Amino acid sequence: MQEKQMNRQEQRSPHQDHILVVDDEKSIRDILCEVIQYEGYRCSVAGNGKEALTVMEQEPVDVVITDIMMPHMDGMELTRIIRGKYDTDVIMMTGFVKNFTYESIIDLGVSDFMQKPVGIKELIIRLKRVLRERTILREQKIFEEQLKASMENLRKAIGGTIQTLALTVETRDPYTAGHQKRVADLAWAIACEIGLPAEQVDGIRMAGAIHDIGKISVPAEILSKPTKLTEIEFSLIKTHAQSGYDILKDIEFPWPIARIILEHHERMDGSGYPNGLIGKDTLIESKILAVADVVEAIASHRPYRPALGLDHALEIISNGSGTPYDANVVDTCLKLFREKDFYFI
Repeated sequence: MQEKQMNRQEQRSPHQDHILVVDDEKSIRDILCEVIQYEGYRCSVAGNGKEALTVMEQEPVDVVITDIMMPHMDGMELTRIIRGKYDTDVIMMTGFVKNFTYESIIDLGVSDFMQKPVGIKELIIRLKRVLRERTILREQKIFEEQLKASMENLRKAIGGTIQTLALTVETRDPYTAGHQKRVADLAWAIACEIGLPAEQVDGIRMAGAIHDIGKISVPAEILSKPTKLTEIEFSLIKTHAQSGYDILKDIEFPWPIARIILEHHERMDGSGYPNGLIGKDTLIESKILAVADVVEAIASHRPYRPALGLDHALEIISNGSGTPYDANVVDTCLKLFREKDFYFI
């Protein structure tokens, strides 16, 4: 610390950052504090770790500059407490370098480490770097929180839109009222049980809630026909997957909703529609939705037949495990009903 004392009349403009200097040598902490204040920062001092914690309990501190070897509580213990309790950076300094390894100090989570005697110019450069990084991290955190809030608002808006679309389908096809919701609930449960990431699980539930949106393009009299469909009528029903995709493909959802809906009638062996894709060419979300859709459809009442029951539905997918349905998805679905007490609401 050979630099001359700086002229107080040339002191920089004040900053909001609060710096705490901790050292058992009064002359050192007074000099460091004077320099820090000259740079325009607020500065407090403490003679050991316990005194430092007393200061920090009274008001927030942005950066602690601390010696290591001090009575009552050394800098190492002080740093451990700070890192566990406060949002405060630590710059550590010591004249006993041989007693410590650089790795042991950095592992404590300090932001920087300096050897005594400390050069004033170097100290200020390092302090400004640490404060600059704090500002960047703080701004990043604010941005992430704003982004999270925006995404939550977007999810609510999308959820409302999807609910409206789902009700539109069910208004035209009253016999399947609730079908989409039940399929969405089962698909969501399967995805959770498999352990898919939360983002994918949300997408599956959203897709399930409107997977039959394409039925808007199918004549209502076919949807509600109380007798067996003709081949031509069934071919019209089968267009709903492609129609649903065409309706939604240009909407920028956070999830591949349109593609899931397009693929939810594809099968592992290529026997599905509309494109005859095989398992490796379809999304896991589509495979899950396919199984959930089949189980709910077979178990429930349809205009052209009574409900066949859940046991029959589970037997169908069990017999089709691997071909035409994904084996892991089938096993998970069976486990939900037989071991986890899942049931349709």
